[in-house]
Amino acid sequence: MAELYDLVAARAYGLAYRVLRDGAAAEDVVQEAFVTVWEQADRLDPARGSLEGFVLTVTHRRAVDAVRARMRRPQVSDDASAVERVEDGGRPVADVVTDSIEFEQATEALDGLPAEQREVVTLAYFDGLTHAEIADHLGVPIGTVKSRLRLALARLRDRMGIVQRT
Repeated sequence: MAELYDLVAARAYGLAYRVLRDGAAAEDVVQEAFVTVWEQADRLDPARGSLEGFVLTVTHRRAVDAVRARMRRPQVSDDASAVERVEDGGRPVADVVTDSIEFEQATEALDGLPAEQREVVTLAYFDGLTHAEIADHLGVPIGTVKSRLRLALARLRDRMGIVQRT
């Protein structure tokens, strides 16, 4: 199970995060998916697909279920929702607001990248692919992937005003 987790967890998290847009919820979904795989290990049939595919399918289904559950909850105004989250999680209001602003800035910065750079960032950080996997997926040399990623991260740092330590 540890080997499977090491192999698939980053991709499962990226998939869950892409669906949920919430890091903590994505972590919960990945944990639930691995528990499900553990509990149903005796039912796995290699003829029906790979173990990695099964984990990712379970993760995706759990993430979609989590989104549907959110949608069924009664809607409240944004201000009341923020206060409720702070009360429930015990987090200071300033932290909730800062996280929200940083997420919005990061999304805007990512949207401002050229398509090729945005694609490699998404594949690397949200889908959890390695440089080699990205190169295979896009059909480009690995050096091109590394260059696009380096340029994209530099642009993101500039757009978000992040000072890089030397």
